[in-house]
Amino acid sequence: MCRHAAYLGPEIALAQLLLTPPHSLEVQAWAPKELRYARLNADGFGFGWYGVHDGAVRYVNDMPIWSDVNLPTLAENLQSDLWIAAVRSATPGLGSGPVNTQPFADGDYLFSHNGYLEGFVQEVRPEMQRWLSPEVESAIIGTTDSEYLFAVVRQLLDEDEELPLEAALGEAFNLAGEWAGEGTALLNVLMSDGERIYATRHAINHECPSLYYTTDDDGFPEGAQLVASEPLTETGLWRAVPEHHVLILDPDAPPELLAL
Repeated sequence: MCRHAAYLGPEIALAQLLLTPPHSLEVQAWAPKELRYARLNADGFGFGWYGVHDGAVRYVNDMPIWSDVNLPTLAENLQSDLWIAAVRSATPGLGSGPVNTQPFADGDYLFSHNGYLEGFVQEVRPEMQRWLSPEVESAIIGTTDSEYLFAVVRQLLDEDEELPLEAALGEAFNLAGEWAGEGTALLNVLMSDGERIYATRHAINHECPSLYYTTDDDGFPEGAQLVASEPLTETGLWRAVPEHHVLILDPDAPPELLAL
């Protein structure tokens, strides 16, 4: 399990999302309020944005977020109108290290997964490997259920260029449910195509992990839209994303909620 957050709106410094809020992701790393299966998110952190050539890029570190002495300077000087960030509590048996630290970046896409697939190594991963094309599977460099789930979504999008991203997430979750059988699948995802942010609050055979969003937080510029595992402030009008829904944040439209 992890904690993650995303921002879409006028350009801000990364620190304004990651470090400055009273209940920022840095705070959620050592003092989360709604984390179900861990006490700390000390197994790494990362953030993603879109670089000078408009492709998805990321910075990841497998140390606890509070131990990176370079982060405050980076966070004050990096600016973007779209951020996705995460702090990690590693699922036992799935390995640590930079390759397993989120968010993941590939081409146009950023991806962060808060959750897990029960029986991943023994049961789910073999099914995923049979389903994935050799080209897509060969691009997987880590060992986590999250990166494999990202690969499933990418393959669905590659196979059908007309498939909306929210539909690809729904199809991927249906497949994950089939592969998990009676096991638990926790499927809170943040994903971006460089224009919009897609945030899911979903689970199979379990209650959904927490997820909130706001468009009315005075700590951020007018027009900002945010989504986070836990509210970053106490002053904003944070609302819970309904269970089994995808939230779509668009810079030119109000937030949209669709049932999964």
